[in-house]
Amino acid sequence: MKSSRSRSRSKSNRNRNSGGGGNVVNRVFDSSGPEGKVRGTPQQIIDKYNQLARDAQLSGDRVATENFQQHAEHYLRMLAEAQREIEARREEQDRQNRERQAERDRERAARQEQEANAADPAQAPQPDVVENEGDSGLVETPESQPKPKPKTTRSRSRKPKAEAEAPQPETVPQPEADGTAPEAAE
Repeated sequence: MKSSRSRSRSKSNRNRNSGGGGNVVNRVFDSSGPEGKVRGTPQQIIDKYNQLARDAQLSGDRVATENFQQHAEHYLRMLAEAQREIEARREEQDRQNRERQAERDRERAARQEQEANAADPAQAPQPDVVENEGDSGLVETPESQPKPKPKTTRSRSRKPKAEAEAPQPETVPQPEADGTAPEAAE
């Protein structure tokens, strides 16, 4: 039973699924010319057909010369078209890169301007502060109330007025004559 899908066993069909032709400049082609197959990149095929055209011209075969020149011209057109596409793609990428770079530059300038404005708060617009001494509508908490100053009591050592008026020399208790020491005050 055969599959509905055809399976080719030839090497030429392998890895040729690129769709848009891929990189034509470096792609290897098989050209079937009047003298047999010519294989190579477009530039190599052009060079080969030009050489064959010169050989045919030297031998005097004008029909073969024209035929080889037409084959060379075909590959020359393919190569020129591929190079135009490559150049157009390169220009598009350059344009996109310039746009991205310009966008990054604009973002960087805006960010630097914001940083410069944020760095100097004195230059930023200042809010108006209005203090209402009356009812502010807020609930007063113990932390917000002014703390009363604690009264400091100083302990003054007052001397009796009699001592203060007439200072007397301190008397050291003398032992009594009977040899007993004065009693300690309890």
